[in-house]
Amino acid sequence: MTELPQPPNQPPTPSGYGHLPGPPQQGYGFAPQGENPYAQQPGCPPQPPTVPQHQVGPGGPGPGMPPKKKLTLVVAASVAAVLVLGGVGYVAFSGGDKDPEPVAQEPADAKPSGSPSVDKGDGNGDGGGAPTDLNAGRKQGEDKVLWLKTVKIDGPGMGVDAAAQWVAGDTVVKSLWKNLTAYAVADGKERWTLPFPAQICSVAPQTTAEGRTVVMYRDGEGDNTSCNQLRVVDLRSGKEVWSKEVPSEGVFDIFTSPTLSMTGDTVTVSRGGTASAFKISNGDKLFANPLGDGCNADSYEAGNGRMIALATCSDEDSTAEVQGIDPVTGAKGWAYRLPANFKVTSIYSVNPTVIDIGDEKTKQRSIVVLGPDGKQTATLAGEGSFAVGCGDTGLFRSLATCPSAVVDANTLYLPTAAGTGKANEIVAFDLATGKAKWRSPAGDKRTLTPLKAANGQLIAYRKAEREQGGEVISIPADGGTPTALLRHPSGPAAPVERTFTLPKLEFADGRFFISSTHLRAQGQEEKLLMVFGK
Repeated sequence: MTELPQPPNQPPTPSGYGHLPGPPQQGYGFAPQGENPYAQQPGCPPQPPTVPQHQVGPGGPGPGMPPKKKLTLVVAASVAAVLVLGGVGYVAFSGGDKDPEPVAQEPADAKPSGSPSVDKGDGNGDGGGAPTDLNAGRKQGEDKVLWLKTVKIDGPGMGVDAAAQWVAGDTVVKSLWKNLTAYAVADGKERWTLPFPAQICSVAPQTTAEGRTVVMYRDGEGDNTSCNQLRVVDLRSGKEVWSKEVPSEGVFDIFTSPTLSMTGDTVTVSRGGTASAFKISNGDKLFANPLGDGCNADSYEAGNGRMIALATCSDEDSTAEVQGIDPVTGAKGWAYRLPANFKVTSIYSVNPTVIDIGDEKTKQRSIVVLGPDGKQTATLAGEGSFAVGCGDTGLFRSLATCPSAVVDANTLYLPTAAGTGKANEIVAFDLATGKAKWRSPAGDKRTLTPLKAANGQLIAYRKAEREQGGEVISIPADGGTPTALLRHPSGPAAPVERTFTLPKLEFADGRFFISSTHLRAQGQEEKLLMVFGK
């Protein structure tokens, strides 16, 4: 057994792997790098090429996106070039009187909102070719494909990013290279398109209560440009609220691939050891944290009304800290010092604060829970190899983008890695005790991914297979029997659904949205966005 190093000014903990200050729970160790849960499966059609490393920021695969990883929890283990749109097409679907009656259920509050646009079109778009009826042969109990959006782009050799997807009321907005485009959720008709002067290079995953978000774009074309142009967009109207250039905070302030994070009326711009914050409402600068002495914030992460900073201290060991930050003033309220040589590898939640920390040399790792005062309250313990969908910390990487991990007030939900021919599970961990509360029934062999926690239930997605559509389910907070919210159609829809490139997933107002986050952009028709509903 290996004893985990102790943070400064902390009492020693009992011997054994993975112990950190706080409750005497077991930690877990590094596992080999794994594939993302939507990767190619044996016997399935080939997938498009993998996404290159230069990506749009949070909200999808982030800048410098590392490979998706599998994490292993063990008890008492020792492992301690100009955009040319050839057309944006869509296929909208609606059921007739002879459609089979779906039997899937949905929560009482999941009422689809919005009505079809006035311009109903002919359903063909201008993507070329006759539309395929993706609902053909729909079986009893299966729900519908509402519409599919496709694009044809001639772009740069490395393809183009399409990382962001926001659902704002009766509108879904998708980013694509140098544009944001909004579609009516009910029928897929285009509502508006907002062009940008240059490539979109970072996006905030969050939106304000008014439906605003923040986007960054480059200050010109070419390789020697900076990602320093900041714009706030009203997603409901497609109008720009304001734009400005983010000022440099020193000679070492490099705007290669900043990351954005929002809470309240504050947006932070983090980039390579320097960070600054602005008011979303008017663009006024709130605070900045340039490189300096002491424990310097490398990046800010925000969510659910709270902001934290990841900091590196200027001591001999470059010790790491997690700091509680006032989102208006930037003042540090508390600090949690990590053991020597440990770094934050992932952030599963800001409020409550749940972080993954590890020492790459010793391969020791733990998931710890911090209280509102920054004190450690629990260390997670359990068994399983987990695919959480986010990577290790590094320059310009967003740590808060862990799309396969979901946290509510008192529970962390992690999906186990899917083995060949085997079903995976979701494990629920109690944040108060660190212990595993339940494991979801494995069910069929489709990969199961948590989406969000809402109304005392976990919402999850079963990935489509070649001949079987995907499924959205809800699991009670106590781990009871899952309930189907949507059963996606099989037949021609299933292979389309299962082959989205590194998909962005969302369930909102009784509809399921799946979209690609990177396109090859070689002048061929490609899937961009697909929507399912009743």
